[in-house]
This record gives sequence, C-alpha cells and structure tokens, in this order.
Amino acid sequence: MRIVVVGAGAVGGYIAERLSLEGQDVVVIDIDSRRAAEIRDRLDALVITGNGASAATLEQAGVGQAEILLAVTASDGANILACHTAKKMGVQRTIARVQDPDLRDGLDGIAVDVVIDPVEAAAEEIAALVVESGLTELIEFGEGQLALVGGTVTAGSPLVGVPLKDVPRSESFNWLAIAAVRNGITIVAHGDTTVLEGDHLLLMVKSKNVDRARSMIGIHDRDIRRVLIIGTTRVARLTTDLMVKAGMEVVVIDPDEARCGAVAEEIPSALVIAADPTDPIVFGELDTNLHDSVVALTGVDSMNLIPCLVAKAMGAATTISRVTRMSYVGLLAGIGVDTTVSTRLTAAASILRFVRRGTVYSVATFSDTDAEVLELEAVPGAEAVGNSLLELTLPRGMVIGGMVRGDIAFVPSGATTIEEHDHLIIFSVPDAMAAVESMFSV
Repeated sequence: MRIVVVGAGAVGGYIAERLSLEGQDVVVIDIDSRRAAEIRDRLDALVITGNGASAATLEQAGVGQAEILLAVTASDGANILACHTAKKMGVQRTIARVQDPDLRDGLDGIAVDVVIDPVEAAAEEIAALVVESGLTELIEFGEGQLALVGGTVTAGSPLVGVPLKDVPRSESFNWLAIAAVRNGITIVAHGDTTVLEGDHLLLMVKSKNVDRARSMIGIHDRDIRRVLIIGTTRVARLTTDLMVKAGMEVVVIDPDEARCGAVAEEIPSALVIAADPTDPIVFGELDTNLHDSVVALTGVDSMNLIPCLVAKAMGAATTISRVTRMSYVGLLAGIGVDTTVSTRLTAAASILRFVRRGTVYSVATFSDTDAEVLELEAVPGAEAVGNSLLELTLPRGMVIGGMVRGDIAFVPSGATTIEEHDHLIIFSVPDAMAAVESMFSV
C-alpha cells in the first residue's frame, strides 16, 4: 500500500517511521529541508523536500497511485489544501490533521475524507485516566461495552507468581489477560504465562468491571479531588476544560503570566497560578496531597518530568506526563511517573485503522510496545467465520480478547464460535498483523 505523508514533524515523522517498518510503501513530503534530511536518514522511504499542497510535488510522490494521503503539518489550511489537490489527482483516501473546530465543521463537500485531531483525542484520554487514577490505559471498545485496562502490577496483585491458568475465576467477573510488557519485551499472555510484580499488564474486561480489573492488577482506588495541570499548551487547556466540566477542582501552573492570563479568561472556573512548576515551594503552598493528581502537559519532556517527581515527593497520589521522545517512556516509568501520554501515539491510533485490511473500527497503540489492539468485523466469507477459537490456528503473537455480537459484549472462551459480523477485539504484535488481516477479511 502506497501512503503519502505530508509533514515530517513529530506526528508525521513517527507515523511514517511506523508504517515504513511494517513494509508499507511510504513517501514523505516536508517543506523544511532539515526535517526532510533527518527523516531520510532514519527511514527506508522516498523523502521529498517540497510543498505538500503543490500538484508538482504530489505528482513526484506518485499520489495518483497512492491509497492514502495523510496531511499532518502544523497548518490546518495546508493540510486541507494538500488533501484537496491530492483528491483531484486520484488518491483514494485523504486524512487531514485539523485543530481548529470551526474549520472542521466547514469541511463538508471538501476533499477530506477523515479529520483527526491528536491533541483533542489525547486530552480525552488524559481526562479518563485522571478519573480512573493509577491506570496506564483505559481504552473502550464495542461502543463502550468492553474496556482494555492497563497498569503496573504491584505486590498486592493476586496474579503475581501464579500461572494465569491457575488463577481462580469468578462467574461474576469475566476477564482475560492480553499481554504483559516486561523490561521492554512484549509477552503475549497464554495459560502458562506467569505475571510478575512490575509488569505492565493489559486486561480485557466488561466496562462495568474496570474497578475489579484495577484490583486484579493491584492498584488501589484513589479518591482524586483535585487536578494540578502543568502548562498552558493546547492539550493542557483542553484537559483543564474537560476536568472542570467533570466537576473537578483544577489548578493550572505555568511560569508565563500572559499565557496564564489567557487561560484564566478562557476557563474562569480553574485556578491559574503563574509560578515555576519545578519549585517544591509551589506544591508545598498548594498543600499537595494524596487527593491530588498531577498532569504535566508542557511541550518539553524535562519540564514535564521534574514537576511530576517533585509533586510525587510532596505526596501527590498520581502523576501523568506528556512525552515527545518515545525512548523516555521506560525511564519515566522507572522513576515515579505513573502514566505517560503522547499525541504521536494518539495520532497513530487514529490513522492505522485506515491502513489495515478489512473492516476496522478502531485501533489502540501503546507507549512501550509496538503491538496494537484492533476492533474489527468478521466479514462474510472470511477464513475465521464458522470456526471456534480453539479451531483457529492463531499465531502466538495474537490474542482475541473480546467480542461483540449484536448488542451483547463478552470476553470469549476457546469454545466461542466466530459468526458473520461479529466485532472482535484483537491484540497483535507486528509479526502477526498479516495473519490477523487475512483471517478476518476477504
């Protein structure tokens, strides 16, 4: 599949790299010669220096033979124009990053098939993680009926040291261990898998059982009453607004007085403080305690890390940090940052569903593994239809964690037979993705 990526910044560069490693035919366009040179050194892909909205540049990229054009520059207008030009030149599908809500509302009839806003999606993810404090992931599937719950296993988890097949089960709580990430290695869960303290564990449960899944991981419920948000970036402002609307007490801390004034005017229900968020005195004056969640959302990794560490030392219950360098994720988890979020991963999840073969409804990606979770439909005539899970030859890098049949969602067993139009929630490592696509599409 040929995919043309316009914009080689943080989002575009990450997605192009991920798709290139999968063996997709990726072409990258960026007007900045330095960025183009950097990504050319990293990727096995055609990289063009030029204007991605220019017909001449798009023709050089072979956009007429491409299945997808992805426009993710920092300019909404440039992204929309690139899609418009590419559509006229014959590209099959266009995806544009558009941050301005007013522009998104006016795109009807313009040649943008899919609009994404990674920052808005990241803010929604952060808000959910604050409410369900202590989790590293909370991703809903099946129109909210099933949930993928992630967290770091503690010594108090009943799963520690016991093969999963030997863990006592309850009829009232149906759950499935999907995978664990241990020292950077992804372990797809099977009956003989033993969970260890410190593992990053993923469980599939019904959404009503999220609290019980948290207990299985060994994470105690926390009574979060206040959210301290570090930074006044767009994702920080959107998160602040969501937290205020959720009824939370919100404090915003940023050293820039002008930016603080703008946020205070925009969101008057939040307390906005112009102060150095790396200074312990600030957290001391706020009486930071076990009812606080600290969310660091500046655009600089180091400016996010330090406030999280200071707040944790001062007694904060949980910390969430935005990361731009994915190599920092493992480091942050080891020194006291509970959860990391990335607009790159959010963008990748929004886009990958359109790259996958078959009828894919959603995709989730993770900060510490290149595996994915997909919600897809078992289309009529697919190889898997009519077979039970035990009858299917599933690669070891793949787990079917949940199913939705009509209005009923459930965690399947080996005896469950796949029927036409079932929605399946599937965890897959990259090596197993081709098998997933061939098994459920025609």
